[in-house]
Amino acid sequence: MAGEQSFELHEASRPQAATQIMPPYDAEEPYSVDVRLHKRTLLKLDCLLLPFLALLFLFNALDKANIGNAESAHFTTDIGLDKGDVNTAVALFFAFFVALQPVGAALGRRYGMVLWVPSCMVLWGISTALHAWVRYRWQLYTLRIIIGCLEAGFYPVTVTYLSLFYTRFEFGRRLSLFYGQAAVGGALGGILSYFVFSRFRRDNIDGQVNTRWRPWQILFLLEGTLTVVVAFLGYFWLPHSVETAWFLTPEERQHASSRVVRDRDMQNVPAKLHREETEQSGGYDEESRTLLNSSEPSKRTQERDSLHDRGLSPHDIFSSLFNPRIWHILVCNILSAVPVYAFSVFLPLVLAPLTTKSNPALVNLLTAPPHLCGAITLFFFALYSDKHRIRLFPILSGLAIMAVGLITVTALPTTWVIPRYLALNVLLSGTYVASPLTVAWISGNTPSPGKRALLLGINGWGNLAGIFSAMLFKPKYAESGYIVPFWWTLVCVAFSALGYVLFLGRLRAENAKRKDLLSRWSAEDVENEKAGGIGPLPLEQRWVKRVMDRTRRYDKMTWLTEWLEEATQGGRQGDDKITFTYGL
Repeated sequence: MAGEQSFELHEASRPQAATQIMPPYDAEEPYSVDVRLHKRTLLKLDCLLLPFLALLFLFNALDKANIGNAESAHFTTDIGLDKGDVNTAVALFFAFFVALQPVGAALGRRYGMVLWVPSCMVLWGISTALHAWVRYRWQLYTLRIIIGCLEAGFYPVTVTYLSLFYTRFEFGRRLSLFYGQAAVGGALGGILSYFVFSRFRRDNIDGQVNTRWRPWQILFLLEGTLTVVVAFLGYFWLPHSVETAWFLTPEERQHASSRVVRDRDMQNVPAKLHREETEQSGGYDEESRTLLNSSEPSKRTQERDSLHDRGLSPHDIFSSLFNPRIWHILVCNILSAVPVYAFSVFLPLVLAPLTTKSNPALVNLLTAPPHLCGAITLFFFALYSDKHRIRLFPILSGLAIMAVGLITVTALPTTWVIPRYLALNVLLSGTYVASPLTVAWISGNTPSPGKRALLLGINGWGNLAGIFSAMLFKPKYAESGYIVPFWWTLVCVAFSALGYVLFLGRLRAENAKRKDLLSRWSAEDVENEKAGGIGPLPLEQRWVKRVMDRTRRYDKMTWLTEWLEEATQGGRQGDDKITFTYGL
């Protein structure tokens, strides 16, 4: 996906035995890989690390959305609150969840995935269980705010952690399995609610209201307790880095770490050469082909690209905050994520008019198929994205599917129950595609783990969509089948698609600009830029120099001058280098 401007492509020599893969590019030090070692290492990561991370995200999704399942079982009615209080609670959750995304990402990077995420999970699991004893509005609001604060940063920290174990073109489909837990969580939440609400009915057999344990109380207690148990397992299961993974042998650890470092080093190889190399690589599987793009990384690269789950530099912070591309893609992500949060929380309420309102168990069971459609579609889109080394075109395709579903739902009469339900399945099939592939694009185009975590944290402000969805899907629209919220959701999806098209054009223009600039540099200048980011262009932006000149005049601003000097010294890094080509 990323690349320098000139390379000489050589025919990949076929190994004598099926255990070696040789690089097709000239390298100062030849490198070979044992295919059986590679497959064994990847299998362990896929079977022991990835499923556990997916399990963590599953409970993250459950605890975020369970208030909608509880409301379908008369949560607010039982405790004497207004139905609109659920919308307010959801909006408050997302307000704090969104605002603290970069802070949570920075703290998670500072203290490490292994300590930060399980600790936060224990606390939000307890808060989820405490919903069972909510009696007042302020208690509900406080608990949702606490959970929002604790979940902030979970996704960017966990995704950054996951990227330490996989190469770029293995990452998309693994991320789909991870992020797909949001869809699986919606389906599991519906199925779990069905069994809980069927077993613990609101009414006793004689028709009297059960005043001991309400169904929604059992749901909150069950999901909160399971979250705490899984979180405690995380302290012992998760390694700090691939080099300390308890489930890998020393040989596998060495291979696992070196291949990721090589892959980050090869972000300076054009996508075109990646594809040409893949065509030449014959019968190797897709993951093994990625290694054909490898040459032994320099010590400089190994020192720069840490594989540990901790570490954050001033340059990471500065480069993240003043990265224009992240703010563009953030707006696109916010608009595309409105349906994600609308239907992860409010789908049971949207489906309620399609069935008997007195049967919350059936309503929640009906939420499972649409979410499963979303999870399956996401996986195949991510598989296609990895295979063809593209991100933005699959995102646009997912948005198109969403638009078709939204148009169909709004066009059909509310009395057409089955067609509208099928349209909701189509709608949710495209709902989960954009966000994870956006994250995959950011991760694949950001070599530095520290900057990657912060950019994903900023991208986490895309969860503002949760506030918008809470404002759109108000109880007053229930009788009309939520037609008005569906139309506004369609508008958001349309503008998101337009934003991604403009983003695609912007990347192409930037790549062409860099290519033209490099064509006018000498070979020595290109090499200096590639090696240390010290080509002919100025290392500091003009506005930074002006700020530093002014802050030097004031003693109290000395800290800012020193921080800016530290953040901007040492040459351009990662995607800031002119020799870096952005992937599409």
